[in-house]
Amino acid sequence: MVVTRFAPSPTGYLHVGGLRTALYAYLFAKKAGGKLILRIEDTDQNRQVEGAEENLIKSLEWAGLSFDEGPHVGGDNGPYRQSDRTELYQKYSQELIDNGKAYKCFCSSERLEEVRQKQEASKLPTGYDGHCRGLTESEVQSKREEGLSHVVRLKVPKEELIVFEDIVRGKVKFASHLVDDQVLLKSDSFPTYHLANVVDDHLMGVTHVIRGEEWLPSTPKHILLYKAFGWEAPQFSHLPLILNEDRSKLSKRQGDVAVEDYMAKGYKKEELNNFIAFLGWNPGGTREIYSLEELVAEFDLNKVQKAGAVFNLEKLNWFREIWKQRQLKEYAEEKGLNIEAQQTKQGGFKLNVIGDEGRYIFAEKLHEIVAEHLDSKEERDELFLKRCLYAVKDKIVSEPQKVNEFISFYFDAPELNNDFFLSERMGVDLPMASKALAICIKELRGSENWDENHIKEVLITAIKESGLKNGQVLWPMRVALTHVEFSPGAFESAWVLGKEKTIARLEEAAAAIV
Repeated sequence: MVVTRFAPSPTGYLHVGGLRTALYAYLFAKKAGGKLILRIEDTDQNRQVEGAEENLIKSLEWAGLSFDEGPHVGGDNGPYRQSDRTELYQKYSQELIDNGKAYKCFCSSERLEEVRQKQEASKLPTGYDGHCRGLTESEVQSKREEGLSHVVRLKVPKEELIVFEDIVRGKVKFASHLVDDQVLLKSDSFPTYHLANVVDDHLMGVTHVIRGEEWLPSTPKHILLYKAFGWEAPQFSHLPLILNEDRSKLSKRQGDVAVEDYMAKGYKKEELNNFIAFLGWNPGGTREIYSLEELVAEFDLNKVQKAGAVFNLEKLNWFREIWKQRQLKEYAEEKGLNIEAQQTKQGGFKLNVIGDEGRYIFAEKLHEIVAEHLDSKEERDELFLKRCLYAVKDKIVSEPQKVNEFISFYFDAPELNNDFFLSERMGVDLPMASKALAICIKELRGSENWDENHIKEVLITAIKESGLKNGQVLWPMRVALTHVEFSPGAFESAWVLGKEKTIARLEEAAAAIV
C-alpha cells in the first residue's frame, strides 16, 4: 500500500509551500488508494510556538485534506508527535552504536567552533573532523564518568557513492566523503530531524516521501541511515521551490505566504487548492480548472517540474474568478432558477438569469460576495441594489472590492460628458445621438412592461424601422443612462433604473446635447 506523510514543525502558520507539499502527498496517496499520515515534528522545543499545531490542523482541514492517521484522528502508528516518541529514538540510536554504525561524541561547542574556523581559514569544506570516531569503550566510559555531555553521531562511510532515483529529479548522486558525521541524538537526548524522520517513516510504513527541494542535501544522510539500520528506503520526491515574482524564494516580505492570510481574505479552498496544485505541476493540455476530486484522478508525480514555480497573485485571482462563476452557477441550479449558462474556454460560466424574481434571488448570493465592501449608503433600496448588483455580476466576481465604483453611477449619475456620445466606430456624432435619444424616449415612454427582454424587443423594432444601426441608437442610450464611458449595456441599465429614472435620464441627456 502507498503511504505518504506530511510532517510539519509547529513553529508558526501553515506556509503555502507547506500546503502544496501536503496537497501533493494527499493527491498521490488518494489516487493510489493508499493513506496519508500527519506527523508533528516538534523535537526542536526552542522553536515551538504555542497554538501552532492547532492552527496547522485547522488550515489543513479548511483545505479539505483528510488524514488517515494523525494526532487529531488517531491511528495504529501513534503517537504522532515526535516529542512523545523520544524513547524510540534513544532505543534506535543505541542500536546503531551497538552495531558499530554510530558513536558517542564528547566534543565541546568551543572545540567544534575552533575546528570550523580552521577549516574556513584553510578554505576547506566545514564539517565534523571525526575526533571522537575512534574512541575505545574504555575512553567513552572514562569521559562519561567525568560527567561530560555527549551527542550520538552516525559513522558515515567515506568511500561510498550514494545513488538514488528521485521521482521528480531523476537519478541523483552524492559522494559520501562530502557527508558529515551527522548528529543523530543531541546532548539533551532529543533526536535531530534526521534520526527522527527516518525512524518514524520506517515505523509508520511510509513508502513515498514528498517534500521540498531544500531537503535534497539531507537525503544522502537519510539513505545512509536506512542502510545502517538495514531498512529499505522509501521513494523520494523533492518538489521545486515556490518563488516570488522576482524569482527569489517566496517570503512574507513580498506578500502573504500563510494559508490563514488567504482564509481571512475570503479565498475558498477550491480556489487556493487549484492554484497551489499548478505551482510546479501540470497534467498537460490547456485545462486548468479542477476540483479536489478531479485533481486526485489526474495527479502524477512524474509531471512535477524541476524548475521553481512563481507565485503569481494575479493568477490566483484568476482562479478565484473562475471558481466564483462555477459556484454562482451551482447556487442558481440549487435555487431552481431559470438560467442560460455559457461555459467559457477557461472553465467558468457566463450566466443570464431569466425573470426578475430569479434575478433578485441570484443577487442575494452576489450580495454575500460584496457585503463587506458595500458602502452603507448603497442600502437605500433593496430591490434597486439587487438590480445594480446583477447588472455588474461579472465585474464583482473578479473584483468584489470595487463594487461601489461599479454601481455608483446608478445611484448618483456623474456630470454628463458629451464627448462620451461620440463613437467613430459606431457612427455616432452629436446630431445622431440626439436623434437616437428621441427614438428611445418615444418608444420607452409608451412601454408598460419593464422586463429587460421587452425593452430590447421594443427598441430593436424601432431601430429597424428607423433605418439606423443598432449601435447608433444603443450607444447614446447607454451613455445617457449611465453618464460613464464604460458600463453595462443599454437594455440592462434601463432595467436597473426602472421606467421613471430611465425616461428622466434620457430627457436630461437629450436636453444637454448641443
